[in-house]
Amino acid sequence: MPLITDISKLDLKKRYSYADYLTWDFDERIELIKGWIYKMSPAPKRMHQRISLKLTVQLDLYFETCDCQIYEAPFDVRLKKNKGIDSEIDTVVQPDISVFCDLTKLDDRGAIDAPDLVVEITSDSTMKKDYNEKFNLYEENGVQEYWIVNPDSKSLEIFTKIDGKFESAGVFNVNDDILEAQSIMFPSLKVDLVKVFQD
Repeated sequence: MPLITDISKLDLKKRYSYADYLTWDFDERIELIKGWIYKMSPAPKRMHQRISLKLTVQLDLYFETCDCQIYEAPFDVRLKKNKGIDSEIDTVVQPDISVFCDLTKLDDRGAIDAPDLVVEITSDSTMKKDYNEKFNLYEENGVQEYWIVNPDSKSLEIFTKIDGKFESAGVFNVNDDILEAQSIMFPSLKVDLVKVFQD
């Protein structure tokens, strides 16, 4: 397939596969969800990046003694039951932070299955997608814990998998004097929210 260097050459009303995705080389950041193209926001805001860094540092310290690995966006995570066939993979997302404890899911192109833990740092432009499309996508593809971080409210909501469905384990909000958020999947993992949201 020829390389496509301009997103305007694509039909945004058409469904695509990971095989198509591999032929795209343009500046716009996109995700592919069930074959549909979702344009990502322009470069994230400063606080988004700062929160991502602070969270990654804490997660890295926790997981450095485990067999789990952490990746920050941009990092392609391919989701589909037929995981080995590029033309049958219709979903490629780039979570802000993803944690993999099964390292067989990783390859040179990114990941070929769901992370154990996903963190999305939401914004006005991504909130609907984070709480709807991505929520449902992560739930149905085997993510065990999903964190949504809201920089504006200085909160972190943790969803954990119970009987195959995400259920909220709580909203941890610095403004409510809640200083730590505790993972359900990794009970000894506690995140210092004061550090995460410190400007």
